[in-house]
Amino acid sequence: MRGAKSAKWVTGAIIVALAATACGGGKSDGGSDAKGAVDPNGIFTTDLGEPEKLLYTGDTMESNGAGVMKAIYSNLVAYKADGSLEMVNAESLTTTDSKTWTVKLKPGWTFHDGTPVTSKSYVDAWNWNAHIDNAMGLSSWFSDIVGYDKVHPEAEGAKATAKTLAGLKVVDDSSFTIELTKAVPYFGHKLAYTPFAPLAASFYANPKAAAEKPVGNGPYKFKSWDHKKQIEIVRFDGYKGPNKAKNGGVIFKNYTTLETAYEDLKSGNLDVIRQIGPKDLPVYHQDLGNRAVDADHAAIQSIAVAFYADQWKKPKPVDVRVIQGLSMAIDRATITKTVLQGTREPATGWVPKGILGYQENAAGDVTKFDPAKAKELIKAGGGVPGNKIFIQFNADGGHKEWVDAVCNSITQATSVACVGDSKTDFQADLTARKSKQVKSLYRSAWSLDYPVNSNFIKDLFHTSAAGNQGDFSVKELDAKIEAADSAPTLDQSVKQYQAVEKELVKYMPSIPLWYYKVNAGYSEKVSGVTYGQDGDPILDAVEVKK
Repeated sequence: MRGAKSAKWVTGAIIVALAATACGGGKSDGGSDAKGAVDPNGIFTTDLGEPEKLLYTGDTMESNGAGVMKAIYSNLVAYKADGSLEMVNAESLTTTDSKTWTVKLKPGWTFHDGTPVTSKSYVDAWNWNAHIDNAMGLSSWFSDIVGYDKVHPEAEGAKATAKTLAGLKVVDDSSFTIELTKAVPYFGHKLAYTPFAPLAASFYANPKAAAEKPVGNGPYKFKSWDHKKQIEIVRFDGYKGPNKAKNGGVIFKNYTTLETAYEDLKSGNLDVIRQIGPKDLPVYHQDLGNRAVDADHAAIQSIAVAFYADQWKKPKPVDVRVIQGLSMAIDRATITKTVLQGTREPATGWVPKGILGYQENAAGDVTKFDPAKAKELIKAGGGVPGNKIFIQFNADGGHKEWVDAVCNSITQATSVACVGDSKTDFQADLTARKSKQVKSLYRSAWSLDYPVNSNFIKDLFHTSAAGNQGDFSVKELDAKIEAADSAPTLDQSVKQYQAVEKELVKYMPSIPLWYYKVNAGYSEKVSGVTYGQDGDPILDAVEVKK
């Protein structure tokens, strides 16, 4: 979460979030909750940064906005912890060839304004999100559908020649069909992601106002947004989905640092924290006891290359051996053990554990710490221009400690100067990326939008992908990605993507660092706190004590 760009860019050092809610989760390793009497209408608080943009389903590309959107909207499907699909608003999703898909909706669903959710609610929303005139960052997620090239032409300055996607057809109020340009065996999994949510008819009268106060169809309805302070949502009692809220609502409180949020958690002024900062990792188990949480999280921390930066372009494009050498200069084992207190696992590839198609050691030797080989590769590649690099990161996400450690490792191993380029918050970090102001490298954390390896390869490294913010582009790789997309079966597609992942070492679009884990906790006021495969707390499952 991700997807223009991303599905879900992750704000914090520990967790990520932009994806459909996974049904699996982890609890404290200390034992079960002490339940006590429960207030079904109780409101609880959790930490969340200010969303980067207004809350459009087609333009929410980072974890802060996604945390709110997943609660307000429900999709046709969600995915379970084992990667299989669960029908949510869809009664069924069928295909015989992975090219033409038929959706049948469950009856009785309504938006929060009381209007019915129909096939047209989905088709109109997808058409609006895909159209070039609306400039939605996640429009490329509709590129599989017939007619996308007409509503969103690729050529710079080109205008749309159609208003709607030819591949979408409303059959009746409860069913519609989707025709793709080619077979995409994992397309059903993509439908769990936010841009594929439906929109109420009221949205189109004033989209900007609707994105400020969205009307969804999910377990919670929007109540208020006090910018850079808090967002409040309340339970929607008319919700027909399988994940009805066990509480009365949620207040998302904005914090400028993870440490401040953690102090509020300890003092009872915050109920659920999404991540523990590096400073408090050594003590959170001792502080919280059974309320400390360690859980699986399908996400990866990397350092991405800004290929557009002058440093890598002039006087000639960077030699891949330079990036390989920088990767081999990073002592991942020591950094994850010390700075990150053993809460991360060194990455050996670009696809994290818990994802269909994960493979051990996909990157070969380039993620192994070898100072001698690192220096040799950098020298063979012509050296680092200026003998200095910068790693951009957001200061509000608990990243400074590990960025400093990575820089120290690189400098000690290779004598290449390395400096952290701190941006005030996640919004400033994303703005610098999108305006192509990154000097050398940038922190890139990616959490699943759907649990298939294509999400960590195509959606980050294809030339036209929404998550490709570093201008990485290799035509031969694009062709192999497209071939994997159109494989006849999901199993074959996954295998072809595994082969593509092993080829990434030849191009180094990013430097994989480590796989995430959820390290979090909650207050004495709540119970039933679990975390999804995307690293976010499962809000609807939280119970508030009387």
